[in-house]
Amino acid sequence: MSIIKEITVPDIGDFSEVPVIELPVTAGDRVEEGDTLIVLESDKSTLDVPAEDAGKVVSIAVTVNELVSQGSLIMTMEVESSTGNLAAGSTEIKEAESTDKHENHSENHSGATPIPAAPDTTRVATVSAATPATTPATPAPATTPAIIDRHKPAVIYASPSIRRYARQLGAPINEIEGSGSKHRITREDVEQYVKSRLTSVNNPATQNPYALHGLPDWPQIDHEKFGPVERTPLSRIAKISGPALTRNAMVIPHVTHFDKADITELEAFRQKLNAEAKSDDAKITLLTFAVKAVVAALKTYPAFNSSLEGEDLILKRYWNIGIAADTPDGLLVPVIKKADGKGFRSIANEMAALAAQAREGKLAATDMQGATFTISSLGGIGGTNFTPIINAPEVAILGLPRSEMQPVWNGESFAPRLIQPLSLSFDHRVIDGVAAARFLSQVATSLNDLRRINL
Repeated sequence: MSIIKEITVPDIGDFSEVPVIELPVTAGDRVEEGDTLIVLESDKSTLDVPAEDAGKVVSIAVTVNELVSQGSLIMTMEVESSTGNLAAGSTEIKEAESTDKHENHSENHSGATPIPAAPDTTRVATVSAATPATTPATPAPATTPAIIDRHKPAVIYASPSIRRYARQLGAPINEIEGSGSKHRITREDVEQYVKSRLTSVNNPATQNPYALHGLPDWPQIDHEKFGPVERTPLSRIAKISGPALTRNAMVIPHVTHFDKADITELEAFRQKLNAEAKSDDAKITLLTFAVKAVVAALKTYPAFNSSLEGEDLILKRYWNIGIAADTPDGLLVPVIKKADGKGFRSIANEMAALAAQAREGKLAATDMQGATFTISSLGGIGGTNFTPIINAPEVAILGLPRSEMQPVWNGESFAPRLIQPLSLSFDHRVIDGVAAARFLSQVATSLNDLRRINL
């Protein structure tokens, strides 16, 4: 016996009103469990929505470029009742009822959609089959009272590509007047808005804090004049994360403090733990110890485990550590949740699993959310030191270059010691240099002697 199952957008974390960028299947197609049904796009990554069950696609309720949120109806599928284990909230529906719901859904989506809220980064690896519900409107951030313009349309008409273009230029989409049909915003409207803002540089009331006022245009050079060139597109992750990195580097007043730790004994302990490990255990690395050392320092200096929102400092009472992972498509940051309650072996296994999923493009949305502090390690590659960019809304990030054997004076002679450089970039609006020096000194002390982590 087969049943008709409604497939909806699963839990995709903090995302709302994200565009559908690809529909790999059509009505009548046979799909297997794990096959991608649709592909969504957030500000930082693409989100694959895979099938929970094998079956046949009956109808599709969305189109390319349509904006969807958690709970939005994607399609209906015919699945075998023996294999279709419905998730919580799933319903078995009749063919006639299904048709009615699709027609209603199409009517609900025939008009324009609200402005998407700015989401975080991720890929999705799960699908829900919850009963479709009306997508709730995403409230605007509660900063200043909203000013209602009765002459502007309640709904803003702009394609996902135009919204993305506006974000890259730092132009608030809700402030741009559309010249197209139904006040639809065009690329020219965005550019005209930016030009008008640049000409009003002397008016502080209208300045955009992200605009590059007074700077010359980007150089336009005919590179082929000087020799052969090859033009290759940026990866999707690079194109999505680039504007966020630019914002973080420009808006946050970065300061970087450097220190070093003697990890000679720690390296011997690490090798001993790996020698005692089971065959299915992941290798323990310096990064494993760094996670625990950072958590201990965050508890001592809670301002480093915070976020700045207006004039308020949000102090977090949980310790989730983001670990920057290199992938073929770019840098992703999976998160070790509740790191304070996990041991070295558990952290090592979790980091290895998350890194493998990142390289395969299978990280779930929740795997890259909720970090309170980030560690970026280049130890396996090289370098003597570097200045990492803070991952907003966090206020600090630790960089780990490659450790190096160096001669160290012990009072009587020089002895070879394994030295680990440390670099801490911090938001100077929240943290001063003295606090940064103390924080990094505690991290170094913990790496020198792990017994001090629990003091």
